[in-house]
Amino acid sequence: MSVLLLLTNALQPSAEVLPGLALLGHQVKILPAEGSALLEAPESDLLLVDGRQDLAHARDLCRLIRTTGTDVPVLLVATEGGLSVVTHDWGMDDVLLHTCGPAELEARIKLAIGRLTAQREAADPDAHVIRSGEVIVDDATYTAKIGKRHLDLTFKEFELLKFLAQHPGRVFSRQQLLQEVWGYDYFGGTRTVDVHVRRLRAKLGPDNETLIGTVRNVGYRFVIPAKETTNSVAEVAEVAEVAEASEHSTA
Repeated sequence: MSVLLLLTNALQPSAEVLPGLALLGHQVKILPAEGSALLEAPESDLLLVDGRQDLAHARDLCRLIRTTGTDVPVLLVATEGGLSVVTHDWGMDDVLLHTCGPAELEARIKLAIGRLTAQREAADPDAHVIRSGEVIVDDATYTAKIGKRHLDLTFKEFELLKFLAQHPGRVFSRQQLLQEVWGYDYFGGTRTVDVHVRRLRAKLGPDNETLIGTVRNVGYRFVIPAKETTNSVAEVAEVAEVAEASEHSTA
């Protein structure tokens, strides 16, 4: 599930601007299609610019976004008539019809985000390595280990661990995990998630099985190791002590 930012001046919900979004599980946030709105824009994985009604303004907004230095993919939403005037120098990464179906929309979103991920990995050789506590997941070699012990995981067990470790502390329902790990074309039940979580915990071992936490009646999450949490609290306390000492010295 990705965070999508929709820039539009239409007084409509996102499902009206782009109906295919209603059938996808992404988190959608809406802001006015103005350059000033970008100053306080929340973090997102992808930007959608509504160009259905004012294509010239959407073009200028796409170009403005590129001048800000953001590397978030930009998708321009256009009508069929608008496609005939769109050119490569508008600054967007892709263009799509507002009537496109959920399968096409999902594919374009994944491709845009995937291209950006590949570019980042090319610039940073360790970008494909996910570290959370002692768990290390290497997305390039499809290997995972905890501490120095390598984990013998199946493909879906690896994908499940990778996805949860990428979002430590965040709770995902079984249905969300089915969509993200198994895909939208998977027709199995949520029981599949429970079975894979149980197998994954067994391979993590008794000392680490609690890394995959259960939130009753909701789903699962990757539990941030207590050592990391303790260190974070200690760092905050240390900063507070330094600040307090500084105040006393200047008093």
